Amino acid sequence: MELLTIGAFARAARLTPKALRLYGELGLLPPAAVDPHSGYRYYEPAQLDRARLISALRRAGMPLADIRAVCGLPPQAAAEAVDAWWRRVSADTAARGRVVALLVDQLAERTPTRSETTFRYAVRCETGTVRDSNEDTAYASPTLIAVADGMRGPGGAEASAAAVDALRPLELADAPTAELLTALAGAVTAVDRTVRATATDGHQPVTTLTAILRRGSQLALVHVGDTRAYLLRGGELSRLTQDHTYVQSLVDQGRLSPTEATRHPRRALLVRALGGGVHVEADLALRTALVGDRYLLCSDGLSAVVGQEALHDALAGTDDPETAVERLVDLAYAEGAPDNVACVVADVVSA
Repeated sequence: MELLTIGAFARAARLTPKALRLYGELGLLPPAAVDPHSGYRYYEPAQLDRARLISALRRAGMPLADIRAVCGLPPQAAAEAVDAWWRRVSADTAARGRVVALLVDQLAERTPTRSETTFRYAVRCETGTVRDSNEDTAYASPTLIAVADGMRGPGGAEASAAAVDALRPLELADAPTAELLTALAGAVTAVDRTVRATATDGHQPVTTLTAILRRGSQLALVHVGDTRAYLLRGGELSRLTQDHTYVQSLVDQGRLSPTEATRHPRRALLVRALGGGVHVEADLALRTALVGDRYLLCSDGLSAVVGQEALHDALAGTDDPETAVERLVDLAYAEGAPDNVACVVADVVSA
């Protein structure tokens, strides 16, 4: 078999001679022969497929260590390994994108003006068509909006109510803006202990909690579990919270796609909840209230059956929170309302 010079092989593989020398030194693509006098490298035409695979994976951004592993696998296993790697990259990129989006918002919102704002809001909490009890709790006032979802069973409704009630004293507290997150974290720790103390006959109630506390032009967000917070701003709907579920952890690891996650039989299994048996860490964030923003807080009885596009249309296509809430609940019932449905829509308006 006629060997190709390193120059000819590089042109055929669309690689540079420098890259070929690097891959050779790393053992990824050793030359078929090396001239003992000149050190000139030669390659077999059969090595082109491997070279083109390495080149494609490098263009995709795969690290060399992962490429080495892929190249050592049979074709089907290699395809599965590349797919799994890309899922991990996509999940990591999405997670970083959410962090960057929040950071951009916070930086863009920093302004010397401190105009007073308030919430104009509407609340609905429905049992749904399948459940015979309601473990959800929803609450709204000019300074606090909150949704909690208690686990079905003894104590679930009490746990969700206790979670919301723990935040209500903060409505009147005169804490400085810088201390809002600390106050919320303390309230969450207290209610976590309270809920854990209600265990009876081996049954431990748990609850989620997602809430926004307003102080002047600042909003403090607290989140545990799979209740959600959304923001409609400038016609765009974004999700502000990350579900603390087993299935979401698989998506973050690249082991499930977001589409697969919606059909997973354990999609409601929580990995973080108040009363879960160990000290729970809440997600906390500080935002600036902008007049014209519309917030949606909801339990998974809404978000699990109504997609984000439909949520957007319901929120963007209504003038007031009351109409928006009615439309959202109607959408849940149109999908069968298999779970309790709790939602709060709050508009940021000038005080």
